[in-house]
Amino acid sequence: MTTLHRGHKLLLAATTLLFSCAAFAESADRDKPIDLEADNVVVNDAKKTSTYTGNVILTQGTLIIHADKLVVREDAEGFQHSTSYGNPTTFRQKMEGKDEYMQGSAQRIEYDGRMDKVQLYTKAWVKRGEDIVNGEYIMYDAGAEYAEVIGGSTASSAPKGRVRAVIQPKKKTPPASGSTATGN
Repeated sequence: MTTLHRGHKLLLAATTLLFSCAAFAESADRDKPIDLEADNVVVNDAKKTSTYTGNVILTQGTLIIHADKLVVREDAEGFQHSTSYGNPTTFRQKMEGKDEYMQGSAQRIEYDGRMDKVQLYTKAWVKRGEDIVNGEYIMYDAGAEYAEVIGGSTASSAPKGRVRAVIQPKKKTPPASGSTATGN
């Protein structure tokens, strides 16, 4: 296998790993109520923002977000945008039709409801099943099905300035019963 081909497979695997919660999440989660807990909340109706601070926990179906601070904004068309901050801020959500979770962490996570885009900044990592990717910046655009990972000087468990991905081999399914291996 050539280096270019191997690199392409790694990029493809890392991109697949980064599909956002919107792409693989339990579809029923979107219809569930959002439960928010925090030590404090400041609501600014004029600017359509809410700022939650202190041990913030957001739950919606199987999605759980933990943060030190969460800012939620609604744009003029009614789309929700949020930014969570923490040391770190984390998320975890069950994947559609599977008994496995997608989870991640960063110092800041931004979600753009209009574009259906998630961005993780500083010491970022995303794990799906046993596959994991680390970098200083991780972005996934669900609408365009496009992911990007950028390394940096402080990426956890990655060499300086590099992206790191660990992709587990996929389990092979045995041939269906009744098929013949001899070709008779």
